[in-house]
Amino acid sequence: MSTLPTIDTARAARERIAPYVRRTPTYAHEGVAYKLELLQVTGSFKVRGAFNAALQLDPLTRARGVVAVSGGNHGLAVAHVGRVLGIPATVIMPETTPARTVERARADGADVILVPTIAEAFAMADERQAAGQSTIHPYDDTFVLAGQGTIGFELLEDVPDLATLIVSIGGGGLISGIAAVVKELRPSVRIYGVETEGADAMRRALDAGAPVTMPAITSIAKTLGAPYVAQTTFAAAQRLLEDVVVVSDARAVEAMVAMQDALHVLPEPAASCCYAALSAGLIPLDRPGDGTTAILVCGGNVSLSDLAAWRVEMAV
Repeated sequence: MSTLPTIDTARAARERIAPYVRRTPTYAHEGVAYKLELLQVTGSFKVRGAFNAALQLDPLTRARGVVAVSGGNHGLAVAHVGRVLGIPATVIMPETTPARTVERARADGADVILVPTIAEAFAMADERQAAGQSTIHPYDDTFVLAGQGTIGFELLEDVPDLATLIVSIGGGGLISGIAAVVKELRPSVRIYGVETEGADAMRRALDAGAPVTMPAITSIAKTLGAPYVAQTTFAAAQRLLEDVVVVSDARAVEAMVAMQDALHVLPEPAASCCYAALSAGLIPLDRPGDGTTAILVCGGNVSLSDLAAWRVEMAV
């Protein structure tokens, strides 16, 4: 089972991955700070954890290769890491993964395998691990959590009066890693998680009192499509988060349009859902003088054609 990063392990991860990742900017708009991690290498935060995990493999282990399960962004990250570090990478994705994502991972040299469901992908990864490959898990990996936690340092540096932080949740690795760092350095910060309907594994786990397995991922936010959360990330959510709220796909699409108008960036639904939750009043906005509310814009691997199709489908 994975463990949350300490300040020391997260600082070490920050130094380790610095040559390979970008320190993404934080922009302010109408009193809210936006950490634009969608400008990260490969278009999402995922390379932070993937690099931190891969860089700690010994040469013999690297030679046997790594395997990853992904609905998109983690697979792109592991494929990129494999190319940069010269590690053979296998990425197992559900058949619903957008073709351009599959093509990008293959262009980085990864062996991409498509299977009917994310559950079958995890089962195949277990088989590959038993055969000698090392798994880089998207959210249940100590080194991955530490890599994602490096965002916490940047946020506190960029937003000295940070009072509320809003982060989306798939399997919980991103929010858990960041929360471990932020709450240790600034315990007063309130952290909220956001999911979309049909990809709300954490909200369901919190309601049930333990991790549960989603019968299917029905949300358009495929990068939030973890079928279950890890015990480590579940415990972190219970201990470190104020709440986890859920928004509809339609609200996430509306938020994509609003964020593009306001910030001139196009976030994926897994990122715009945070803006949607704040706009809908599901998360309280800090008042002037109380500190700053920040949204982590975690990824932008989406196209204008995707947005156009979703707007037609949902009449938004």
